[in-house]
Amino acid sequence: MEIVLATRNANKLREFRAMLHDIDISIVSFGSFPECPEVIEDGKSFAENALKKARTIAEYTGHVTIADDSGLEVDLLGGMPGIYSARYAGEEADDRKNNEKLLKELGGVPMERRGAQFRCVIAVVDPDGAEQIVEGAYRGIIITEPRGNNGFGYDPVFLDEQSGFTFAEMDPEHKNQVSHRSRAIQELKKILQGFLEKSRKSSGGV
Repeated sequence: MEIVLATRNANKLREFRAMLHDIDISIVSFGSFPECPEVIEDGKSFAENALKKARTIAEYTGHVTIADDSGLEVDLLGGMPGIYSARYAGEEADDRKNNEKLLKELGGVPMERRGAQFRCVIAVVDPDGAEQIVEGAYRGIIITEPRGNNGFGYDPVFLDEQSGFTFAEMDPEHKNQVSHRSRAIQELKKILQGFLEKSRKSSGGV
């Protein structure tokens, strides 16, 4: 069964495919639908943004759609950058600028006060209107300078204290076993088969 992942982010698509490889589905990016509308992520929470993306793309494509919204929540910053993680340093900001802004704001803060978590909320929506939400989180600390060349986003400054590696220093397989997205996808796996079965039946499939 073909389902759509509501992202144009090749890194995110790769992670989802790797972590859902044991389920009999084919995951395509909504970039495969050239006329698909862009979704403005103006929700006030990860859940609102994920649902908006999934609903919009499911309605347009006619396929079951998965969408996630995820980001970094820093304790000392009251949960920021949160839903603004991708554009923390401005609408045109890239990963480097976002990381630079974060490290500047935490300048001089001791390690014991640099706690943070990555959080991921995933919405799965059927074009007929059925929908469910799952989420996962992973705690770590923000280090004082970037380390590692893998991953994306805030991975170079997010330290997993258990392994002593940043997410950007981990190999992809290791990261996919422990990350916030991995935890959310494990929850997604618990409901996805049943969700897809209901979708097949409602569409007249067998």
